[in-house]
Amino acid sequence: MKNILIAFDGSEPANKAIDVGIDLAHHYQAEVQVLTVAQVPEIGSDVETEAIIEYARNRHATLLHDLRRRLGQTVPHLRMELAVGHPVRQILDHAEHQNIDLIVLGHSGQGALDRWRLGSVTHRVISYAHCAVMVIR
Repeated sequence: MKNILIAFDGSEPANKAIDVGIDLAHHYQAEVQVLTVAQVPEIGSDVETEAIIEYARNRHATLLHDLRRRLGQTVPHLRMELAVGHPVRQILDHAEHQNIDLIVLGHSGQGALDRWRLGSVTHRVISYAHCAVMVIR
């Protein structure tokens, strides 16, 4: 295992995924890529959409900045990236284009109604990923 992708949204499960992914990277001497995704709204005017995207970009950039500060120099081969789009598509595309061996992500614990209505990011990543996926609760 040479490349680990950790999906990060700032939630408690995502923070646990960071810890597990970093431990695995140390054990396997793997490179770590942290990806956070600012989700694009499905409905809205162009002006509303741009404002929401800008807000989401700023929020996620802050998440990455705080994470970088928290991790310090403990991870020698760490890359952090902010993407804009649908989280599942961005995670899968990034994993495929960056030759990722393992995706680590937190389980959000959504209820059955939310999973049915929106589709679970975790479930969809597991279903379509070209590589191994580790889910952290």
